[in-house]
Amino acid sequence: MQNKDQKIIELIELNDELENYFRNTIIPQLFVDANLILRKFTPPAMKQFKLHNKDIGKSITDVKDNFRFPSIVDNIEQVIKTGELLEKEIQTTDMRWYQMNILPYIVKRSKTTNGVIITFIDITLRIRDLKEQEKLIMEHELLLDTISHDIKTPLTSLGLTIEMLKKIPEKGMEKFPLLLEKIENGLVKIKGIIIDLTDSRKSDHHYKTVEELLDIEQILEDVRLTLATQILESGAQIKLDISHSEIVFVRRKLRSIVYNLVNNSIKYRDSGRVPEIIIKTFLEGDYFVISIEDNGRGIAKSDLEKIFAKYVRIATDVEGTGVGLHLVKEIVSISGGKIMVESEIGKGAIFKIYLRNQTLTEQHNLKA
Repeated sequence: MQNKDQKIIELIELNDELENYFRNTIIPQLFVDANLILRKFTPPAMKQFKLHNKDIGKSITDVKDNFRFPSIVDNIEQVIKTGELLEKEIQTTDMRWYQMNILPYIVKRSKTTNGVIITFIDITLRIRDLKEQEKLIMEHELLLDTISHDIKTPLTSLGLTIEMLKKIPEKGMEKFPLLLEKIENGLVKIKGIIIDLTDSRKSDHHYKTVEELLDIEQILEDVRLTLATQILESGAQIKLDISHSEIVFVRRKLRSIVYNLVNNSIKYRDSGRVPEIIIKTFLEGDYFVISIEDNGRGIAKSDLEKIFAKYVRIATDVEGTGVGLHLVKEIVSISGGKIMVESEIGKGAIFKIYLRNQTLTEQHNLKA
């Protein structure tokens, strides 16, 4: 009798600990049993998902609309059936983004799944920051590209013209040398401004082009979060086949390469089918290769070279600036790599990015 009373006391204490945890945690969490009945939720879940105490005891199917994520029931059933953790990004009724983790609640004695614990981590700010970074990277790279190609060339031509003018006889042109000097001084000042602008990224911490050892899967995760809204709206399925994951490269540049290609795969999807994107990485000779294949509308063979020209847009029925693929090619080419495309109208496209497969040790030796 005493042992029974002791066990009851222990159960009460455990229940109190659980209640205190659920009451005080700042993380939205739900406990759904094996019959899909909502048993508990934390106060943050009440606020974020507009749940009420009267919802406890209801089937999760009756409150699923609160999550703006219709497949949540299917995901819960999948975890109960397989006993495996499931992670996914979802958007809630207040238009915020969450990393949803569905963990199986396993009864140790019987080793069966008796429900799930669902945890939500707010990633709205991270997604917003990643999108803002991608926008800034695009604007920054475009500015540098414009300075490099659209301004430096005419300035060089102007410099040559000045040199020619210097050789013209000065007889009868008393003020000519003074005017020529002013033009030349102005040219020098403009060149100085351009040098300051192009060199600023070396000292600007936000845009510092520091090469480091990167894990491609982390880059892909950032890109996936940045494009979370587009992926959700299009229903795009992204599959990974990562044979090699490490590469030495500039983080923001690698992210920009992958972002632009995956974004295009979603934007230029075929209206008659769900977008499917396969991302592969592997080593080929001295190159680290990133292959991005889609089942989109495809590109005509006659347009394959045009797509990399700045401001050129083959399709005008979707939003775009015509600089994304241009910048991708610039980044790849400057790094000593290459980009290849295979595509046909109606059969999707495969973009293969070849980046020099350089280790940190090799990089150090080259600098030394």
